[in-house]
Amino acid sequence: MEFPIKKPFGVMPDGTPIHSYTLANGSGMVFNTIEYGAAITSLKVPLKNGEVADVVLGFDTIEDYLESIDLPAPPHFGAAVGRWAGRINKGSFSLDGRNYQLTQNSGGHSLHGGRFGFSQVVWDVERINSEEDPSITFSYFSKDGDENFPGDLNVEVTYTLSEDNELIVDFWAEAAEDTIINMTQHSYFNLDGHESSISDQELLINANKTLETIGMIPTGKILSIENTELDFTSPKKCPQKIDASFVLNKPAQIDASLSSKRNNLKMTVSTTQPSVHIYVGGDLFGKLKGKGGAAYHPLSGICFETQNFPDAPNHPGFPNPILRKGETYKHRTTYQFHHDEGID
Repeated sequence: MEFPIKKPFGVMPDGTPIHSYTLANGSGMVFNTIEYGAAITSLKVPLKNGEVADVVLGFDTIEDYLESIDLPAPPHFGAAVGRWAGRINKGSFSLDGRNYQLTQNSGGHSLHGGRFGFSQVVWDVERINSEEDPSITFSYFSKDGDENFPGDLNVEVTYTLSEDNELIVDFWAEAAEDTIINMTQHSYFNLDGHESSISDQELLINANKTLETIGMIPTGKILSIENTELDFTSPKKCPQKIDASFVLNKPAQIDASLSSKRNNLKMTVSTTQPSVHIYVGGDLFGKLKGKGGAAYHPLSGICFETQNFPDAPNHPGFPNPILRKGETYKHRTTYQFHHDEGID
């Protein structure tokens, strides 16, 4: 079989066709993505026993992706999230002395770019590399005033499959005027397969601090989590419920990892971003089914949302959230899959 493969995936309500693109590396990893949300729909990883595990959650049809936005907690399965990943308090911030009011789409706050953030738009396929380390690059033009964000913005996300069984995610952006930006990849991982549970998998996070929040909004304080239930500096079973931002210890080769004894599979995460937001979920509230009719539930997957701190535009002490005209926004996150090594 020759890669890449392009197939019809569905049609948007306005008639825009959506396609699925399949890439594969020489090690047997197979990756699928679609233009809607630049979403990763499938990531099949070869196992030591010769079988294959699809380690990300997703849907089989574009209709399900569209309907999922109206769920009580939209999952944003596999999507490229922006302009601002995470929450902005009351959807408001100031930039260069001017106040901006964003779309409030989550409890009076702006979440993941607003009602029609980057996870709900159709991206263009900019280029595809089918040689060694195959990749696909999506681009999107966000005009000045989208969801009330300032400035025309050109963004790209590139997904690369390396021959070392890495999924590499590169974000790039340039703005026509000063703006704010914080992008992330929103895949839900499950090393035992997307139809399983992450409850027996082990989580490690290379972080000794977390952001204090009230109602999911940072207070500005950074708290030590050593020897608390949020201390994952040594591998522990995935929590039943978590929705927290961790301040990563930098520099580090590995920022986080997930391990499955069942499949003897380990995923390591490394990023140029200062934080990772960890979220366990995937529940479809009995209203939709996942790929292959899978009944996704609150423990179906875990997100490693590598990003800037939530609400950073409203906290001068947080990492810089501003993309100035003439500057370039670049960030990389790498998810690497290993057999046997590191599985206790």
